[in-house]
Amino acid sequence: MSTNTFKSFAVAGVGNTVGMPIVKSLLSRNAQVIVLTRPSSKKSFPDGVKTVPVDYSDTKALAAALRENSVDVVISTLSGEGLHAQYKLADAAKAAGVKLFVPSEFGMPTRGATEGQLAEKSKLADYAQSIGLPITRVYNGLYQEFLPFTVGMPEAGKFLIKGSGNEALSLTAMSDVGEYLAYVLTTLPPEQLSNAELRIQGERSTLRELSKLYDVPVEFVDSIPKDIPRADEREWLQAYTAKGAMSTGYDITAGRDDPGLAGSANRLFPGFRFKTVKEALAL
Repeated sequence: MSTNTFKSFAVAGVGNTVGMPIVKSLLSRNAQVIVLTRPSSKKSFPDGVKTVPVDYSDTKALAAALRENSVDVVISTLSGEGLHAQYKLADAAKAAGVKLFVPSEFGMPTRGATEGQLAEKSKLADYAQSIGLPITRVYNGLYQEFLPFTVGMPEAGKFLIKGSGNEALSLTAMSDVGEYLAYVLTTLPPEQLSNAELRIQGERSTLRELSKLYDVPVEFVDSIPKDIPRADEREWLQAYTAKGAMSTGYDITAGRDDPGLAGSANRLFPGFRFKTVKEALAL
């Protein structure tokens, strides 16, 4: 790390997806890492990580925790109902003099979204900027590890595709997202990251092409069968994929994908080879 880059990081919401890969990747770059946990959390973390129990509803206590640990960057991997807690986390970061906030994006582009969880993420990003807190948004498309879930394969024994399956989507392994983010945060100058949108992808493909990785029947459906657990989540993922929105080059406002924009921030990590879906899933 150079002398003018970030060195101290707080990660919030380390669950079962990208949070732990981010923590491990930061540690591998000799960064100082604290993890903000809920008091009831029993999760264990690698050696070198300091855990700080916090109440996400208490802005003053959050700010004190960040200030006491001289945190440069707050990274949020909060999800679901925890997304709204990011408002107080952003307020606390601003009050504590944090230099950069990485909100919980880590999926398809959200800027300009007006509905659902995507709108929640877009509004949070706008809010952080409105209070003068610089942010970096990372779009990585679908986690490669989520592909089997998205197509209903574990339960259906088939590769289910809603629509034609010909629309391109971006897929990135969680470990690669962690390595990428740790690299840019500890290597690039802060001004290059301030209010930036980083669009990355490990592989660009289509569901029709990805189905060839598996020796199971492919079935084209109008909707994901309701008897499959969490069918609504899979339906949502497939619906966005079917309109091209799972590409990191997608522009919600324009309603179209820009293939040249998808993965455009990969170049910020020169020499890094992202995993393919086949590699990430050991197929």
